[in-house]
This record gives sequence, C-alpha cells and structure tokens, in this order.
Amino acid sequence: MRKQHFYSLGLVLMVLTLFSACKDKESFDNKVFISTEKLERIINKPSVTSAEFAIKIAMSNMESAPVAVELSVDQSKIDAYTKVYKETVEMLPSTFYSLSSTKAQINQGTVESSPVTVKFDKINTLDRDIIYVLPISISQGDLAILESQRTVYYVIKGGALIDVVADMEDNYLHIDQWKTPAPLNNLSEFTLESLVRVRNFDRMISSIMGIEGRFLIRLGDANFPPNQIQVATSAGNLPGSDATKGLSANQWVHVAVTFNAKDKKIRVYVNGKQQSEGNSNLSTVSFGVNGKDGFYIGRSYADDRYMAGDISECRIWNVERTAEQIANNPYEVSPTSTGLVAYWKCNEGSGSIAKDYTANGNDLTAKKAVKWTQVSLPAK
Repeated sequence: MRKQHFYSLGLVLMVLTLFSACKDKESFDNKVFISTEKLERIINKPSVTSAEFAIKIAMSNMESAPVAVELSVDQSKIDAYTKVYKETVEMLPSTFYSLSSTKAQINQGTVESSPVTVKFDKINTLDRDIIYVLPISISQGDLAILESQRTVYYVIKGGALIDVVADMEDNYLHIDQWKTPAPLNNLSEFTLESLVRVRNFDRMISSIMGIEGRFLIRLGDANFPPNQIQVATSAGNLPGSDATKGLSANQWVHVAVTFNAKDKKIRVYVNGKQQSEGNSNLSTVSFGVNGKDGFYIGRSYADDRYMAGDISECRIWNVERTAEQIANNPYEVSPTSTGLVAYWKCNEGSGSIAKDYTANGNDLTAKKAVKWTQVSLPAK
C-alpha cells in the first residue's frame, strides 16, 4: 500500500514538474496582445450619437526596453466575425469613427500600454437594419503577437428603443406640486403623445393622460365604444361614436392628440395617421395645475378609471406637431427637442417615480409601487 502511494506521489510530482517547465517555457515566449475587451457592442438608436472606447496593449513579462506596437483597421476579420456570430454584417464606413493614434507603446518597467482611443460619431444616422462591424487588430510590433487576442470588434446594431414600460393596472402617475409649471400653462397650441398597450376594455372609461374637466385623452364613455379614443375637454367631447375606430387589445398603439387655437381644431392620430378631427372653442389649456384635480397619467375623476395595460413615451409639446413628425418618432425623441415641455418615458424599471426627461424636472409619482414590464420595442 505504501509502495502504491509512493508511486502515485511520484507521478504527481512528475506532472507538476512538467507543468512548471511548460509554464516557464511559455514565459520566455513573451507576446503582445489586446488586454481590453475583445467585443464591444453599441446600440444604434436615436439617442445614441457617439461612443468612445479605449484599447490597451499588454504582454506577460516586462522587457528591458520599450515595446512598440502598431494598430490598424482590419477588414479581413469581417469573415471571421461572421462565421462565429452567424450574422450578416457590413464594414463600418470610415466617416463614422476615428483613432487617436495607430501606435501604442509599452514602456520599460511596465506590461501594459497607455490607451489608444477609438471614437464613434453620428451613430444614430446609420441604418438600424444593418449590423456594422469595425475590427481593429495589432498589425505589427516589436514582439510576437498572441493571435487569439490580436483583434477587437466594435459592433453597431439596432436594438430595442424601449425595454421596460409601466403597467397602469389599478395605478396612476400624478404630480401634486409642479416644479416648473410655466412651460405647460396657457398653451394655445400643443400636442399630447403616448404609447399604450391595453389588455382589456372591461370598464366604461379607461384614462390615458390629461386633466379631467380641462383636456383629457381617454378610451370610452357612456354610449361610446370602450376601446375608442375620446378627447374630453371643458368645451365638449369629440369625436363622435364610431365602432370602426376602436383600438385592438394587447397591441402597442401610438396615440397623439393635437390642438391649435388658430384653426380651432383638435386632431386625433393613431400610429401616425389622423383618425379623427373636430372643432373646439378652446382658447388655451394649462396642464401645470397643482393638487388632486391636476394632471394624471392613468386616472381621471376616480381611481377605477385606470387603464388596464402598459404605458410609455408620454409627452407634452407646446407646439402642434405635424402628422409626419408624429409618425416618425413613436418610440423616442431627444429630451432637448424644440417645443418638448414634458417627457415621461416611464422606463425606470424600479421604484414609483416617472422622471421628466426635459430640463423642467416635473417628475410624476405613482399611487403605489409600479409594476414594470420588460418589452422590446420596436418589435422586429
């Protein structure tokens, strides 16, 4: 038994010795490699205009002199990326990126270089249906190159513009005291927008957004289809009842309502197309109203008039948006867009606050903890 143990111990020692010898042999084979991430993904969406990354070069052991390395855009690696990720891609055009330098140096006494910066610009002008790849490789250096870590891939791909939304089932968002009410008051023209997905229309009225008795977007009314959009104002409600204008359950719909005192018109848009139009004697409307009778998302008059479904991208503009503008931006707009005075994306994913993404800072608070729903919009 002791003899068997002796032979086993001897075998272990021999393996350890061989492993150590191999490790020592590899340490003499000092190679340069990219030490930062080898795959960086950038989401192509309207709000992403630029991105910046750092490339660092490293080696296993210090050398007695500085080690110089050159970097270059390596189009030959496109095929390698395609084979691994099974995606049809295109080379990123040179007008969309720049390198701070094509040279890097590992100074004596260190094992890693200072960073080379890769900058991407005008990302949101790229086609979202195309996957763009920029491979950058170590092209040459004073030492041999570790092939498996020679290249970094930057991938620009259209992704979800919206990945989480707020569920308004038995809930609402409200502001009791406006931080900056002036931009939302005395509006002689405006546009209200919201992206909604209603699960059911099992109540007479489902509220979307606005102020009861002033200007409110809702679904349904007495003797009115519970799935049709109605605009309820202090000067009357419109449009008329029309069963052909009902929204479908469990489908995302972009709803927009515009008003302009000059032509006395209220227009209703569904998914960027005008659905209804009516006359109104309104002169101005104020939404920055404090207190319990003020502005709500998901409530009007009473708590039981909630909207049974999800909501996102709630906006108030102090201009009448055109049909083209409404149709072009259902999922996202820049918070600094001209005329945008309130913007609640309802995408926080936790908590009970819906942030106002404009500089006005008029955040909304939920009646109770919000149920946040994971989504991927627009759906491919």
